[in-house]
Amino acid sequence: MYNPLPLIQRFFAALALLVLLAGCATTPPDSVLAVPAPAQKYAAIVVDARTGKQLFEVSSTAQRYPASLTKMMTLHLLFEALESGRVTKQTQIPVSDHAASQPPTKLRFRRGESIDVDSAIRAIVVKSANDVAVAVGEYLGGSEDQFAAMMTSKARQLGMTSTTFRNASGLPDDSQMTTARDMAVLGMALRQRFPQQFHYFSESDFMFRGKLVRGHNDMLGRVRGVDGIKTGYIRASGFNIVTSYNADGRNLIVVVMGADSARQRNDHVEALIQRSLSPTMDGAKTRLMFAEQ
Repeated sequence: MYNPLPLIQRFFAALALLVLLAGCATTPPDSVLAVPAPAQKYAAIVVDARTGKQLFEVSSTAQRYPASLTKMMTLHLLFEALESGRVTKQTQIPVSDHAASQPPTKLRFRRGESIDVDSAIRAIVVKSANDVAVAVGEYLGGSEDQFAAMMTSKARQLGMTSTTFRNASGLPDDSQMTTARDMAVLGMALRQRFPQQFHYFSESDFMFRGKLVRGHNDMLGRVRGVDGIKTGYIRASGFNIVTSYNADGRNLIVVVMGADSARQRNDHVEALIQRSLSPTMDGAKTRLMFAEQ
């Protein structure tokens, strides 16, 4: 009687060999990472915020322009003022002519107007309002220059060793520099020091003077677990972002700087989150494909 078993065994043996060869010849999808930025502008870091472990980094200690990521420190000092009782959420902050004269984005105040602290926080987080950031700086520091010195001093206290602030908003200044690592330190400090205020960073719109003001942090609602915090852009910096991920027992801080567009930056952040959550990528090497290549 004909026994088909040896033939079946040879078939499955051949199939297993083909699968093995295919696995050896196929490049893992995460081994090549597209970077939506030129190498001279790009910087990134992913940190496990629970353990402090660095999961990914490229040029994370290279000097970069923070743009509106600067406002994270403006808010840090405002949250400290709330915590100490120096201000309440109802405190009115006057908007000086200097503050009102800042270029967009802004809320467009007129002479003599003011804004309460609660609305100011939302305006800085959601709208990235330059006029409000400067008004806060002048109120807390006496002048924007004095406030920038306070910001730099606080940066050193937090361990941000390579950051210098010159203004409260992040508008262009050749001397205002930071690193992706320092921005990660600031992002973690905001979450850990001010958990009762961190909810502001997850807001995508707010009401002001009867009008709905919409934000532009499109990572909110795009990836489950993303709950903040801040975007930034000036021409010299490219598109920057600090993103907090908090879900399923994992807490990440992701910083991307220098992207060519907001959409590409957001795609890249999502890819870095997926990469960092994948157990197969622990210790893996990744080849970068920069935008100009």
